Amino acid sequence: MFKNILEIPFDTSIWLLVLTAWVLVWKGLALWKAARENSRWWFVALMVINTLGILEILYIYVFSKPGFLTGKKENKSSAGEA
Repeated sequence: MFKNILEIPFDTSIWLLVLTAWVLVWKGLALWKAARENSRWWFVALMVINTLGILEILYIYVFSKPGFLTGKKENKSSAGEA
């Protein structure tokens, strides 16, 4: 179809840049959170599997511990008190 990447219409190039930025932001945040939580398998899965940010968003908001990006913080000091 296109012999050279420079032949891609300008509209398509803009959308590719926007999509790339979207994926990089979510992947970066999810990888950061997985590394901070010592979730090695999640880190590997997030690094290898490309789902346009869907898996990354699910990891951040569904599968990981609350806090960091969700606004919810665990109160660790009150767990020992009773």
